[in-house]
This record gives sequence, structure tokens and C-alpha cells, in this order.
Amino acid sequence: MHFGHWAIWLAIVLGGTSHAAPPFEDSIAQRTLACTSCHGAMGRAGPDGYYPRIAGKPAGYLYNQLVNLRDGRRHYPLMTGLLAPLSDAYLLEMAQYFAKLDLPYAAPLASPVGTEVLQRGKTLALLGDGAGKIPACASCHGAALTGVAPNVPGLLGLPRDYLIAQLGGWRTGQRHAHAPDCMADVSKRLAPGDITAVTSWLAAQAVPANAKPAASAPPAAPSEIKLTCGSATVSASVGPHASSTVLPDPASPVARGAYLARAGNCLACHTTSDGAPYAGGRRIDTPFGAVYSSNLTPDRATGIGTWSAGDFWNALHHGRAKDGRLLYPVFPYTSYTQVSRADADALHVYLMSLPAVARPNTPHTLRWPYSTQAALAAWRAVYFSAADFKPVAGQSAEWNRGAYLVQGLGHCSACHAARNALGASSPFDLGGGLIPLQNWYAPSLTTPHEAGVAHWDIADIVALFKTGSSRRGTVIGPMADVVLGSTQYLSNEDLTAVAVFLKALPQSAAPATPAVPPALRPAANATASRPASPGAKLYERHCAQCHGEQGQGVPGAYAPLDGNRAVNLASSANLAQIVMFGGFAPATAGNPRPFGMPPFLLVLDDSSIATLLTHVRSAWGNHAAPVSELEVSQLRARTRP
Repeated sequence: MHFGHWAIWLAIVLGGTSHAAPPFEDSIAQRTLACTSCHGAMGRAGPDGYYPRIAGKPAGYLYNQLVNLRDGRRHYPLMTGLLAPLSDAYLLEMAQYFAKLDLPYAAPLASPVGTEVLQRGKTLALLGDGAGKIPACASCHGAALTGVAPNVPGLLGLPRDYLIAQLGGWRTGQRHAHAPDCMADVSKRLAPGDITAVTSWLAAQAVPANAKPAASAPPAAPSEIKLTCGSATVSASVGPHASSTVLPDPASPVARGAYLARAGNCLACHTTSDGAPYAGGRRIDTPFGAVYSSNLTPDRATGIGTWSAGDFWNALHHGRAKDGRLLYPVFPYTSYTQVSRADADALHVYLMSLPAVARPNTPHTLRWPYSTQAALAAWRAVYFSAADFKPVAGQSAEWNRGAYLVQGLGHCSACHAARNALGASSPFDLGGGLIPLQNWYAPSLTTPHEAGVAHWDIADIVALFKTGSSRRGTVIGPMADVVLGSTQYLSNEDLTAVAVFLKALPQSAAPATPAVPPALRPAANATASRPASPGAKLYERHCAQCHGEQGQGVPGAYAPLDGNRAVNLASSANLAQIVMFGGFAPATAGNPRPFGMPPFLLVLDDSSIATLLTHVRSAWGNHAAPVSELEVSQLRARTRP
């Protein structure tokens, strides 16, 4: 029932191609194409009236918003998912790139409101409202309302719908910032009519010829309004998004425990997007209800400050809390039971060295009878028994170390194994499975046509886990989180051991026949004069710029699609996910500036996505089954970006 962090989506290169690569220049503009599908060419804003212009905004402001979106202070799931694998340094580089763009603005649209409403909006924007204690927009956003460097954005040239949505986000708490969170205060003082007025007036104003942000804040105007605003600069993040992690003396027990916590990716589940590390509270949805991760800091009242090393070992090995309660196997003790006592003790030492955070644990919301200890005891009687890891005789020490990491601390089977109706799976099963409620398919590690690596070089496997990218493939989706927060920090010796174990897994036979009917495959000798199919036209418009006219990709940047194992999986879930929601490979020390895939969720409807995917899965050398509109619709309905 652990559904979070070891799924893998591999863009695998199965062989060379004779097709010429598309025109390509490795630049920050190329690397940020994932941004411009919504925000318009070069960040100039799209025509839909919702996504804002980002070109020319102050770099500090753009950086703060990217970090806020990634870390949960600003709520827009599509952006959060896109930015989740990226580091502070990469987000800053993106912000600086868009800030330097100096592009002309489009003429404002005619306002839908009357003169009296516009006059009220002008007053609020330029003078404020002393009676309502509402400061003028110009008091922070500059006299020309074009922003103030480095952190305050301009308000002109933005669509009215976007401005209304952002003020609504501030009012409802869907958007917030580090203190002073002034916009939350200001927005709550605005009446609904005032929001209509000020956003309508701002959207109706032409942007001046010199639209660059002011170099400094304007002098305070004489006013009885004492409220002041200003964006606080966001400091570097902790946890998986930091570009580097400073650990204690590697010879210390604390450092050993910190390393093991990375190997188990404990931070990923036991930290909320905007919370203190290891303080718990992350919601983990299951088919039986929601479970909330516990506080692992040494707070004596709400954390594990009173737990002994033996208590902690009992939780890992036997799945029991200090008070004797049976733990839900969302905490993957079905795998952790193989963790050695020495490693469990080192983990306990590390966790007890953390700052204590007083954060009460959130009660689970599981449905009856799954919420009862009796039901959990019955489940354990059938599906769980404590077991030490036993090295396999005849295998090398390296192979056994890899087996220990994969089957125990790494809990790879939590995603790469099929589950029965009660959520049970085997820690020794790596045959692939759909991750419940996430709707990513974790491909089989025992099948050469899915994610088996028996034919890979050890160096390529190590590179994939260390950097997120290698000659043979790139990780994206849930596996990007694993590389970002866990495997990139493992030693080369441990990653080599994992590679040795995975290479040695028995591989199943190839499928007997292609899944796509021959009639649906494009003719191999199709000529330029032959009318392009609807799917081919969609591909040419949205995909060929990066992936090439013949799906050949660009080495090191964009995955080839011809003969790609991920494209040809029996399940089309991963391909549909990446087309709808986009994504980046993780920004790691070895690959700090990954290329991204733009989201097409709001650009293509379900029928178009199905048509596009069917083309990709049957073109060139691919032979996968067609994708129906119903499949895409069901996936869209079940999936949260």
C-alpha cells in the first residue's frame, strides 16, 4: 500500500537512427520551451487571457514565484508537478532569462465595465482607499505600475481574468508568500466590486514604451495608510531541491544514518511541500482512504523523541509503533523488515539529531473496516511476516548488496510490483504494475521490452540513477523524484551494486506479435505527396520541433520516439501522462539543467491526444496498440497533475 516514489518512466534508446536530427541549439531558450506552451512564445503570454506574461518581469519576482509554486506556497498543481524536480539554481537561471527579454506588449482589450467602475479602479490603483486601509497599487508596484526590481512585478499588460484569479488566490489562501504576506492582507480588504474595478482598470491600460521595472521603490506618498508591502526574497530550499547537501563528518553515526535516510528516500514521504524536513503531514492517497505520514523529528510530544533505538527497530522490522499499534503498510515495513539492526540504529541516531519540530500527526481518513486494527491484523496474518535479509550463497558480495538495497531500504517493489485487491505485493516482485491513484505504470524490471537493463552497461545504469540521464534513457515522472531526493546521493559503489543486481534479474521472453493491427501502421514507403493523417499533423505541429520529423530525437536533450520502449509499452498511461502534464528530468549535480516537456493538458482535447498518441505508437518502427479517446478521458479524470 505504499504508492509514492519508485515508479519509473524510461525514455529508452533502442538503437541508432539514420534520420538527421532537427535543428538544435543548446540554449536556455531551448531548455525553457516547456514554459512557453502556456505562457506564449518567449514568455510573451498566450491568447487565452489566463496565463500571464513572464517576459520582462523582475528576476527576483519570477524566481520567488517559481519556488513558491514548486514548494506549495502558491497552488497550481500543473506548475507544481512541472517544477518539482528542479533545483533553486536552475529556477533562478530560468527567471533571469525571462527577465532579460524585452518584447513589445499587445494592445489592451476594451474593458467590459462602465466609466464609473473604471474610475474607482484608477483611484485604488494610484491613490488607494484610506477609509478601507487599502494602499495604492503604485505604492509597491511602482509609479508607472511596471514593477520594482528585483522582486515586485508590474501589473500592466496582464489579462483581467488572470488578475482576478490571483487576487482570489490571495483571499482564499491558495496563494501565500513569506512574511510580510502583504497581498493576502490587501486582497481581503478589497470588496468584490473593488476587485472588479481595479483589475478592469489595470487590464485596460496601455503599457508605456519603457516598461522595465523601476530600479528602486517609490518614495512613500503622504497618506494615513500605514500598510506597506514588498516581496521577501526566498532563501535556498532544503531537502531534495537543494543543489547540494552538506552532511556531517562522514565517519560519524549521524552521517551514516543521513546516508541511509537518503537511500530509503524517507524525506519524500515524511515532509510536506512547504513543511519542515521529516515533520510529517504529507497526505498519501490509497484505494482505501488517505494516510498521513508521521513526524519523525525528536519532538517528545508529537514526534519520536521518546522512542528508543529498539522502538524504532520494532517499527521497521515488525511494523509496530512504540505503543504497540500495528502500522499501516503505506509505511513500507514489508520491505524495511529486511533492513539490518545496525542500519536501523544508524537511522535512529540521525533522526534524533534533527531539530525537534512540534507538529501533531494528522489522523488518517481510511474507510471502515480498513481503519480498524482488527482488519490490519488479518491483512498482516496473510501478507506479512518479519524477515531478516539473508545473503544468497553463490552470489557475489556486490550482488547481495544490490539485492539488500533494492528489496529492503530502496523498497523498489512498492511501485514496480502488481498489487492485489487488498493492496498486497511481494518485495521480491519487480514485474511492473500500475501505481494506484497516481496512474503511472511502473514498468517491469524483468522484461527487456519494458525497463529491464540486462543488456545495459553497468556505467549506463549507474549514470541513470546518479544523474537522471544516461546514453540509454532518461527518467521523468515519479522516478525523477526518486533520483532527485535519493539515488543521486548514493555512492558509486552502492549504485554499482544495484546495477549488478538489476542486470542479473531473469528476463521474460519477447511478445510474440505486435499489438497494433497492420492496417493502422503508416506505410513504410509513404511519400511526401501522400496526405498526412490527423495524428501526423498533430505531431508535426506540436512535437516535431523537438523530437524530429521521424521521431529521431536529439541525443542528450529530447528522447527518440522511434523504437522507444516507453512509447511501445502495452499500457499507454505513461505516454498520456507526459503529454498531458509535461515534465522535466531531475536537476541533479550531474545534470543540473535538464530539458523539459511542455504540458498539453489545456492545449489538446482528449480526442486529439488519443489521435496523437496513436500516431506516435504506430509510426516509424513502433508497433503498439492504438489509444482511444475513452482511455485518455478516464486518465484525465482520475489523475491530479
